[in-house]
Amino acid sequence: MKLLHAADFHLDSPLSGLPPEKSAQRRRELRDIPARLAELAKVEQVDLVLLPGDLFDGERVYPETVRALAAALEALAVPVFIAPGNHDYYHGRSPYAGADWPGNVHIFTAPGLQAFELPALNCVVHGCAFTAPHREDDPISGFTAPADGRTHLLCVHGEVGLTGNYAPIGPKSLERSGAAYAALGHVHAANSGQAGRTLWAYPGCPEGRGFDELGPKGALIVSLDAPAQFGAASPEGSPMDLGLPPAAARFVPVCRRQYRIETAEVHSFTDALPPGESPDLVRFLLTGESRRPPDLAALTALAAPRFFYAELRDRTTLPTDLWARAGEDSLTGLFLREMRARLDGAEEDEKDKLLLAARFGLAALEGGEDIRP
Repeated sequence: MKLLHAADFHLDSPLSGLPPEKSAQRRRELRDIPARLAELAKVEQVDLVLLPGDLFDGERVYPETVRALAAALEALAVPVFIAPGNHDYYHGRSPYAGADWPGNVHIFTAPGLQAFELPALNCVVHGCAFTAPHREDDPISGFTAPADGRTHLLCVHGEVGLTGNYAPIGPKSLERSGAAYAALGHVHAANSGQAGRTLWAYPGCPEGRGFDELGPKGALIVSLDAPAQFGAASPEGSPMDLGLPPAAARFVPVCRRQYRIETAEVHSFTDALPPGESPDLVRFLLTGESRRPPDLAALTALAAPRFFYAELRDRTTLPTDLWARAGEDSLTGLFLREMRARLDGAEEDEKDKLLLAARFGLAALEGGEDIRP
């Protein structure tokens, strides 16, 4: 048996960190995620699809987004299971309750685990739904799949851990579940682990939405060997002991664009730019020594035509010879000693402001002009 596991589409995200025309284009590209996943499912010839939540970013969803998702899922022509998450939790006015969903789509609607049998696949899918934006209980606590020779799967939105505000799933609960595979949603980076004989995994989000979601994004193709009949002979210590099929998950990128953070030496920044046009969104961290702040607006104008989106952050430092003057018995030396002490003890997000303050202070002490670009 082969399945597609994807989650955390966050359709209709505002993407407010981008310029309006770029954010509108990115929303259209996110809306195309279901169609891309449907194509992947057909190429891989999967038997079912598990979507554990946060398919929508919130309650305000465009009707065309819901229609696009429903049409893509219907085109799959295989069973599809949705476990609503904290962003798209199930309630009477949610898109899951109001839209006309295809017959091959099953949506879990209760906080307790519900079971859906698939006799043709000798499989049972167990899932549940968020019914509020937060949930502090373990959604699979106390669950153990029966040893009945069928493949038991979990489809749950939550965070693996002992505590949390978003359905904390205890490792012991996963171990006791007896599931062959636990398809999880909520974490936006692909990740997996083993709890006893249960493989659990997060596919991450299929498209990054900010510089905290870097690199390729996609979905998981999971292969499960057919389980042995209960009581059949199997090698000691293997997953077959309890009729559990071995599971293997393979990550497949599906994103149109990637978010990237790259460093570039300020005095050779143009050499870091690609010769053609990149589809990605890039943040450059300018490094090196510079007495004056780099002209970020001018350098951004150079980078912008080479990427879908580009932004620059100043990480340059004052020249070493200037910091050496901190030992002087002068007002400049006193000022530099104070600023260096503050920089050494500062959080990362404070250092930019402190460095700029040091540059302004030096300009003022040495009778220079306003150094603002």
